[in-house]
Amino acid sequence: MKAKIITDRQQWNDFIASSGGCNITQTYEWGELLATNNRQALPIGVINAEGKLCAAILILIARISLLPFSYFYAPRGPVIDDPTGPAMDILLACVEAEARKHHAFMLKIEPGIPEQDQAWQDALKKAGFCTNPEARHLRHEWVLDIRPEEAELLAGMRKTWRYCIRLASRRGVQVRSGQGRADLDTFYQLLRTTSERDHFFIYGKDFYARLLALYGERARLLIAEHEGKALGAALLIAHGRWCWYMYGASSNEQRERMPNHLLQWNAFQWAKQQGCWYYNFRGIPDQLKEGQPMWGVYVFKSGFGGYPMRAIETHDLPYNITIYQMYRTLLKMRSWYSSQKELKRSTAITDKPTKERQPAERVTPAHRQTTAIADASVEVQKEHAFIINRTAHSQRP
Repeated sequence: MKAKIITDRQQWNDFIASSGGCNITQTYEWGELLATNNRQALPIGVINAEGKLCAAILILIARISLLPFSYFYAPRGPVIDDPTGPAMDILLACVEAEARKHHAFMLKIEPGIPEQDQAWQDALKKAGFCTNPEARHLRHEWVLDIRPEEAELLAGMRKTWRYCIRLASRRGVQVRSGQGRADLDTFYQLLRTTSERDHFFIYGKDFYARLLALYGERARLLIAEHEGKALGAALLIAHGRWCWYMYGASSNEQRERMPNHLLQWNAFQWAKQQGCWYYNFRGIPDQLKEGQPMWGVYVFKSGFGGYPMRAIETHDLPYNITIYQMYRTLLKMRSWYSSQKELKRSTAITDKPTKERQPAERVTPAHRQTTAIADASVEVQKEHAFIINRTAHSQRP
């Protein structure tokens, strides 16, 4: 066995598709999508004696401004069916060698492996990983097995959801595939409306255009409309036996027509046509208790039937202990600071109808170098995790 950078896109994607840990964020195109001037993607794989891939990890390199450091992040990676075999050690040794070249102080991984998988837990501990509660990728997702026939899928839904699907059709809602720049513009306008309503980050329009171009026939933009007026949209990607509900958007108008229920029903049908077995709605609350953030998202997704899937915790493998410990400390500080800002913002919205300008925060020279590490964690959240974490919020009906 040997590990190396993999340049064969088809070989890489075929392995990811056939693996039990298949995830869209480990496909070759995902690395290309996120690669920019200050970011790089490293597809590292292990080739066995038969010349086939047996382990893979798509790494996103996060550069730290003002400091000669970076860190490695693998969203839903590595992908390897036997974490206890020799391929894991060979893969991690190659990753560490690349980390030295790029001055990376740690490797952060978030495998799409069920949390009850003890073999994975033991293998990561043996390799020197430690858990990190500051997750980039939402651990809890909602999945629907779409292999049954349509009648059985409908029977597995809540009665109200079946009613809403039929109601949307009776009220003249139609769902079609989006094509061309005009439909991308329509989707993006709906996305902006949803972002403003539900307060989540979105990328510029060109990001979504590039995503659709990179994934080609494996991606589909569905638009629900009534008499030519767009009411909702969903962007889907299929790979292997899985289809992911990547982004969703909806209008503030004519919601009584229930366009989003019919939109999802059409999404299931498209996924089945691609040969998919499972439909991943993506993020739901970590705790399934009413009142939790994203509770409404969970209610909408779970109404179609299905089951929750919780991945194992985020794991870090430090290469530079000093920098890593500083990073963890500053990450906790920033998390606390962000929660306080959010609390103040919520209070201000409740108490005052207009937004007041806040005084600028004083930053001394002594702070600048250390806060650069914490700032880098925020950069990664903006550059990577907003796609991975916050997209769950963008799927609001």
